[in-house]
Amino acid sequence: MSQPTLRDDAMARFPVPEFEDLPDDLRERIASEAERAGFVPNVFAALASRPPQFRAFFGYYDALVDGTTLARAEVEMLVVAVAGVNGCHYCGVAHGALLRVYGADPTLAEQLLTNPHAADVTEAQAEMLAVAVELTDQPDRVTGDVVERLRDAGYTLAEAWDVVSITAFFNLSNRLAAAAEMRPNDEFYTIGREG
Repeated sequence: MSQPTLRDDAMARFPVPEFEDLPDDLRERIASEAERAGFVPNVFAALASRPPQFRAFFGYYDALVDGTTLARAEVEMLVVAVAGVNGCHYCGVAHGALLRVYGADPTLAEQLLTNPHAADVTEAQAEMLAVAVELTDQPDRVTGDVVERLRDAGYTLAEAWDVVSITAFFNLSNRLAAAAEMRPNDEFYTIGREG
């Protein structure tokens, strides 16, 4: 693949740097992602303007996604449900595409974006999503029973931590995307759809 290009319209409110002006480690990470996905997701272009934050953001993202025993589809369910509550256009579209791929379901992402309580998921996943929605929508009302609820639903103590951590991280991500007015790549709209 040729040298990746960072779309200058990746976000509306801040400038996007040129790929060749980035530190080596950022260029390597972005090139790797572009090779894997076939394009540079705009979140990489947006965060590249702040290299220390880019490293921290994607380091924590990797730790959450790669370091959990939750199914990857469950991780994406959490992300999409949080994006739906927050009205995060970027994460709803981008992670909706990932959910279509990992969940092998062309409709689940839209269900979670519009009403996570009515989504076609297992009872355990419904409880996981209820916790994520509560933590996102009314964090001041969350009590210690969320861990017990997740444990009663069949999640391990480590997975309960991961549910909360993924929810918290993507609340941060949603707010960054909203403030920067990140634009979802056009490619995300068609990933995982039939035809």
